[in-house]
Amino acid sequence: MGLVLDTSALIELERSLDRETPPAMPLDETIVMPATVWAEALIGARLADSPARAARRRAHLETLRNQTEIEPFSPEVAEHYADIYAELSKLGCLIPQNDIAVAATGRFLGFCVLVGPGDEEHFRRVSGLAVRVFSHAG
Repeated sequence: MGLVLDTSALIELERSLDRETPPAMPLDETIVMPATVWAEALIGARLADSPARAARRRAHLETLRNQTEIEPFSPEVAEHYADIYAELSKLGCLIPQNDIAVAATGRFLGFCVLVGPGDEEHFRRVSGLAVRVFSHAG
């Protein structure tokens, strides 16, 4: 099974860079980054609080981009997006739309979604979606 990166996992990875023993990205699996996550990550670099942090984020993103594939929001992913939106809407528990796009990418590919520790709960609302938490603690 492969992994679909959520922005929350990228944030956790960035935060971990200052720790003595940062968690390692799992390199034994295929890793993809949805185009939505790539856009959110670019926004984070553009809104950084200093030019140095912006440059560090951009360099980190380019490294990730070279190690992963950016998965487009295709018509097939859109079908899964619509299904997930409808399912969650009927249950009265919608999650953020960009997260629906990430979940749709995971369900379309049959991959697990890798999230940061704060986003696990709402991704677990999506039926048929495997979720893994990327954190320094585990």
